[in-house]
Amino acid sequence: MTDLAVYITKVGSRAVHKAQKKNTQKGIPNVYSMKGKIFYQLPNGEITEKSPFK
Repeated sequence: MTDLAVYITKVGSRAVHKAQKKNTQKGIPNVYSMKGKIFYQLPNGEITEKSPFK
C-alpha cells in the first residue's frame, strides 16, 4: 500500500468513527451491512436486524 493510500484510509476511518459517535449522541442508529444482511446498532449499543425506522 502506498503512503497516500494509507493516509486516505486513516482519514476515512477517523471520519467514519466521528460520524458514528455523532449519530449515537443524537439518538440515531448506525447501519451496517455484512454478508448481505443489514444490522442496526441502536444508541444504547444493542445490535439488531430489525429496522428501528418507521
